[in-house]
Amino acid sequence: MPKLASLLAAAALVATVVLPAQAGPRQARGEARLAKLLDGREAGKPVDCIQLSSVSSTEIVDGTAIVYRVGSKLYVNRPDTGASSLRRDDVLFFSNHDSRLCSVDSVKLLDSGSHFQKGFVGLSKFVPYGRRAARG
Repeated sequence: MPKLASLLAAAALVATVVLPAQAGPRQARGEARLAKLLDGREAGKPVDCIQLSSVSSTEIVDGTAIVYRVGSKLYVNRPDTGASSLRRDDVLFFSNHDSRLCSVDSVKLLDSGSHFQKGFVGLSKFVPYGRRAARG
């Protein structure tokens, strides 16, 4: 029994040290990519839902967020769950029966080659980013 406890403790230590270290560089690159996308923009008040019919494009930022372009605004969603599994080449699959995508929804992540489900993310509020007004 003591060997099992030692083994479990060692496994827990590896999970807390190694796994975040592996996610770290990818998430740092994702944060840098997101900062570049949002350069020159200001955050607005977060909203619960966006109209799917208004979305002209979607970009997945590795390990970080999903960015939805609606007109001249970018709506950034940093999922509450599953964000670390986001990959730029994932296919997003929405299975809601509404014309809106909301913070209570989950989105399936499909492998771009096989189209098999590889995970999901639980969405959070959408933060709109508009162009910064010219000062002068």
